[in-house]
Amino acid sequence: MRSIGTSPFGLRRAARVVAHGGVIAYPTEAVFGLGCDPLDPEAVLRILDIKGRSMDKGLILIAADLGALLPYVEPLPVERMAEIHASWPGPNTWLLPARHGTPRWLTGAHDTLAVRVTGHPLAAALCRACARYGTHVGSGALVSTSANLSGLPPARTALDVHRQLRDTPDLLVAGRCGANPKPSTIRDGRSGAVLRG
Repeated sequence: MRSIGTSPFGLRRAARVVAHGGVIAYPTEAVFGLGCDPLDPEAVLRILDIKGRSMDKGLILIAADLGALLPYVEPLPVERMAEIHASWPGPNTWLLPARHGTPRWLTGAHDTLAVRVTGHPLAAALCRACARYGTHVGSGALVSTSANLSGLPPARTALDVHRQLRDTPDLLVAGRCGANPKPSTIRDGRSGAVLRG
């Protein structure tokens, strides 16, 4: 697995890897994530295979702004969206109704999709780089699932990623995770109920 720094050049290189069907590992608010182009089924299935994760569980998409997520989800009524907007950017993931045509490899067995406007500066910069170098509408969104084997603790450092995943991602963005002690809170967008605290 190649490692790169967090310079603009490094982020461009990572975005190009994503645009060409690659899988990357990168820091988020609490743990390292595995990411790829959400609309590349081979890349998404490769992430699921790396982790040993069932497709039925669904995945999280992150972006630097809501606009990059709208090709995948339907907004809720204004009062519900106000609460969601108030929590972003930050470590708050919301389940929103999946837009018709959103692939099952993202939603799993659900009619919703987990999305987050990330508050991690490097993850947000990576999403913006993917928007510039991507090849379709929604390129600014990135798959974000913890960089670990299912059942093992999430990786919090680049060394943890190397130890658990060996050379399975194509590229590792070797930055620092945020200070959050655990992965993002997940809430149901329709009710506000906390599904993962």
